[in-house]
Amino acid sequence: MNALTLRLSAVKCACSFSTSKGSSSSNTKLGILMMNMGGPRTQNDVGQFLTNLFSDRDIIKLPMQSIAGQVIARRRVGKIKEQYMQIGGGSPIEKWTRAQGSGMVKQLDRTNPDTAPHSYYIGFRYTEPNTPQAVEDMIADGVDHVIAFTQYQQFSGSTTGSNLNELYRAQKRLDPESRLRWSFIDRWGTHPKLVSSFADRIEAQVAKLTDDVRHTTPILFSAHSLPLNVVDRGDPYVAEVGGTVAYVVNELRRRGVNNPYRLVWQSAVGPLRWLGPQTEATIRHYGSIGYSSLVMVPIAFTSDHIETLFELDIEYGKVAREAGISQYMRAEALNDHPPFIDALATIVKEHIDAGFPTSPQLLLPDPGSESAQTITTRKWIAAQVARQAERKK
Repeated sequence: MNALTLRLSAVKCACSFSTSKGSSSSNTKLGILMMNMGGPRTQNDVGQFLTNLFSDRDIIKLPMQSIAGQVIARRRVGKIKEQYMQIGGGSPIEKWTRAQGSGMVKQLDRTNPDTAPHSYYIGFRYTEPNTPQAVEDMIADGVDHVIAFTQYQQFSGSTTGSNLNELYRAQKRLDPESRLRWSFIDRWGTHPKLVSSFADRIEAQVAKLTDDVRHTTPILFSAHSLPLNVVDRGDPYVAEVGGTVAYVVNELRRRGVNNPYRLVWQSAVGPLRWLGPQTEATIRHYGSIGYSSLVMVPIAFTSDHIETLFELDIEYGKVAREAGISQYMRAEALNDHPPFIDALATIVKEHIDAGFPTSPQLLLPDPGSESAQTITTRKWIAAQVARQAERKK
């Protein structure tokens, strides 16, 4: 059974859940909200997922957004459904998030008994279990303090920023008296244990290459691209992805893996100019100039989903074969890799032990124009920081 078959089997085993909560404890005081984009559980969920995605002005700004978003979603739904069918029918991201959350809180209960029991909650942006549901569950469970823990390790206003805007709206509506206290883990792309986990996955694929190309095969770090107008606004994502790559390469060098590498960008859609070089074009280029092997690394994703299982494995795998690349390897996503679970728990432990600090980066506006919602959300975050500081006095 090959690696892709194993991945598809994992997708088919994914279960559906009706709640955002990930712990059976009834007396949780500290909740950890795991924020991410989410993905459709089944074929029936694809249409609504796309509608929610294209209606989000933090992702893409369209004239008459509520109508245009629905039109774009309807046009793309058939194609996207077919892609999900090729990876098992739906996204496995909820399955992997639950596995990560469960392992994380079990470790935290051991290392931080003073704040135990810990529970994780899932707040997906475009699918269930969603952020409003998570906020409702935390209020019902009597949670006092919530750590909003983005699962995008590199910050972008289009990803973590959108999740935080949705979180602000949900808590304002559901918790108008601000009973819940909040702190934030908004970026962690250079954490040593994350870096080591990525290096583990890459090193394993390099070891599978034949002897004649093992040390010369390019490693392509592939991340989701951004429209250039977002980059020009000063969004920190590009710099932060580059930072992760630099740290991972340093770790690989320490382990004796000295392959050449490049950072490339995938998933560009529509007529806008996007950040390059594009992953697909890079694969074609290296094939055209004689390379017969590549190692692909999804450096901005930690869990398997459509952009790893379909785009990197199936779509770009076909491109590689057509380009004459016979050894096309993809570093496994971190998923439930035990060192990665340890990384998540360690990041939260460090946040707790340091008194729930919020990164100064989160409070710094982009140099370019920002939406009124983003400005409002940042003011709310600043108020939460001040509230936490007051408790320390």
